Amino acid sequence: MASKFLLALSLSLLVSAALGDRQYAPRETMAGRPLRLSRPQQCRIHRISAVQPRNQIQSEGGFTELWDEFEDQFQCAGVVAMRNTLRPNALSLPNYHPNPRLVYIEKGQGFIGVIFPGCAETYQARGGQQEAERKGDERDLHQKIHRIRRGDVIALPPGAVHWCHNDGSEDLIAVSINDLNHQSNQLDQKFRAFYLAGSAPQRGKGGEEATFHNIFQAFDAELMAEAFNVSPDLIRRMQATEEERGLSVIARESMSYIRPDEYQRRESSRPYNNGFEETFCAMKIRTNIENAKDADIYSREAGKLNVADRHKLPILSYLDMSAEKGSIFANAMLSPHWVMEGHTIVYVTRGEAQVEVVDHSGQAMMKERVSQGDMFVVPQFYTSTAKAGNQGFEWVAFKTSGNPMRNDMAGYTSALRGMPLQVLTNAYQMSPSEAQAIKTNRGSQTFLLSPARRAGKPY
Repeated sequence: MASKFLLALSLSLLVSAALGDRQYAPRETMAGRPLRLSRPQQCRIHRISAVQPRNQIQSEGGFTELWDEFEDQFQCAGVVAMRNTLRPNALSLPNYHPNPRLVYIEKGQGFIGVIFPGCAETYQARGGQQEAERKGDERDLHQKIHRIRRGDVIALPPGAVHWCHNDGSEDLIAVSINDLNHQSNQLDQKFRAFYLAGSAPQRGKGGEEATFHNIFQAFDAELMAEAFNVSPDLIRRMQATEEERGLSVIARESMSYIRPDEYQRRESSRPYNNGFEETFCAMKIRTNIENAKDADIYSREAGKLNVADRHKLPILSYLDMSAEKGSIFANAMLSPHWVMEGHTIVYVTRGEAQVEVVDHSGQAMMKERVSQGDMFVVPQFYTSTAKAGNQGFEWVAFKTSGNPMRNDMAGYTSALRGMPLQVLTNAYQMSPSEAQAIKTNRGSQTFLLSPARRAGKPY
């Protein structure tokens, strides 16, 4: 009997352990896409506030600003926010990170290179590499380089090395969201970036020590020399860290590389193609969400909204992230709404607005005036709205879902409009005519609501 009891107890413990592990194991939706899992205490928010960056890292080529990743709202969303400013002719040094990053170009223009692991160098100088070797020339060979400009959204996959060059005459400003909760990041919730050059040992404004250093410097020089088949002296120069140069540098040599408009595709020497290069390696990483003619929602009286999701940019399905750029006119507003998939991180690009956010208990989590440079988080399912000030309101919102769904409370596609009159009259103790006004007084407007007219007058 004792042995049977011990056997049953052991089986029970194994089952309990298995079920316990599933609490934090990756789950999938019905569509087969992975769900993020975050511990419940991460979203115990008492208040949401619009905040500015807390820390700043100075570099030769510009500076990097970071929002406080330990603030409750960012912990809830599982993201780290940063803003990089790159001066003219500056180069952000090559680095990679264990999580996906979505970038919005707020100002300026330049080039970005993203090196996809396992993909061939498909851009080469005229004449081809074999001809260059025959002539003794040093011809370049690299992966595709992308022109970027204001309004672009750029998807950076985890583990892909990337760099950026500002070839313009003004600063290049990029706002980025790093999704630490993505399944690719199996480390922890601490933000990491692995730099192949550069160093940032100085402390930020908040006293925290920066942790961005050249990973080459820790390797044995002789071992690296053997790996690259070069002299140890060259490796030691690669390992040297000029701390005052930071994470971006002013280009001392001419930035000459094969431009996207003047290239020759390298002919593959492989006898077959397994399809990998035709899919992952050729995926678009950039789309623009600034142009009014490409708006997904447009109102002459209220404003416009441009969306970048997995349908417009398929790589976002892999990153499971998306973004939108919105602009509403003076005194226009956004319909009260909630997002059904993912958290929303809002960054104000121009103007100001009164923003309100309410949680499940009916408590106001945020009632605040926001302005340019502010950032705040609207957690999943929390209801929010915003009314523009006299100068209008513009924002970019990053979402931790590649296919976010929104449910409006007011307007043509709202939840209340979809209810029968009798439900509204009984739920809110109102007359049928009042219920009809709630349902139809916004006419065909949806999400973007024009400034209010006299009560009782339909749109």
